[in-house]
Amino acid sequence: MTSNPNGAPPLAIVTGANTGLGFEIALGLVEQGYRVIVAARHPHKGRAAAEALRAEFPEATVRFEPLDLDSLASVRDFAATVQAQEARLDRLVNNAGLLAPPTREMTRDGFERQLGVNYLGHFLLTSLLLPLLQATPAPRVVQLSSLAHRSGRIDFDDLNGERDYDPWRAYRQSKLAMLLFSQALQRHSDARGWELVSVAAHPGLSRTALFEHGVRSRALVGSLFRLLMPLISQSAADGARPVLHAATADEVRPGDYFGPAGPWEARGAPKRARMTAAARDSMLAERLWKVSCDLTGARWEAPPVATTP
Repeated sequence: MTSNPNGAPPLAIVTGANTGLGFEIALGLVEQGYRVIVAARHPHKGRAAAEALRAEFPEATVRFEPLDLDSLASVRDFAATVQAQEARLDRLVNNAGLLAPPTREMTRDGFERQLGVNYLGHFLLTSLLLPLLQATPAPRVVQLSSLAHRSGRIDFDDLNGERDYDPWRAYRQSKLAMLLFSQALQRHSDARGWELVSVAAHPGLSRTALFEHGVRSRALVGSLFRLLMPLISQSAADGARPVLHAATADEVRPGDYFGPAGPWEARGAPKRARMTAAARDSMLAERLWKVSCDLTGARWEAPPVATTP
């Protein structure tokens, strides 16, 4: 962990940090001495999470800032607020997401919500925070993927599921997109001298409200999962471990992907995880990058940011 030049602790942003996996990630970063911005959609829940983190670590610097990934305008407002308040950003953990809403829903910008919230909002957010990341020695960006990426496919002809919406297919697409994003971001950083480390992680099968809500959307599979859950899953706190490892461990290499070490990568201590051939496809990642820039208006510019003396 690297302190700021003025001695202030390093800064981390965790999206969706008000509950579940995101809260546990934020808790782990606070425990390691990071200042943390809880980025969340609901002000009441976000402020309550920040208060809970401060109650656990009274000396910690934690604050809530509103971020609704359902809206690109909210993403831009959040980034502008952080840029006005901070001179650098050490860790960005793009955690927030939706899991398998049973009917097709749209963001305020007209994207299928899982694509928009899980992926496109984070794509734009990262581009807007790039100047702050560049102002930091050895910054890291962590994208949250999933075991579900293994059966994911990017359907460029129907990205928004207009012709044939399936909630789990849309989820798998969004999580493959996040893993492709992590790899493309590292290649762009290397080519353009951004000097950041881009990595990804997945939590295995973690018992969060989000996961259980998604399981309930498929009655037969959900019943089976509920029977097996104690044997194959882990707590949200344990699910956060691969993400925290990706964000903070010294052994992390550019482009790494971490998940649990147990059978099927469902639970256990962090280790390097398996990526599918699709997730390693640089041409696919570059095509998705270009489409995402067109959809969100992301420009990936990194003008100098003045650091505090």
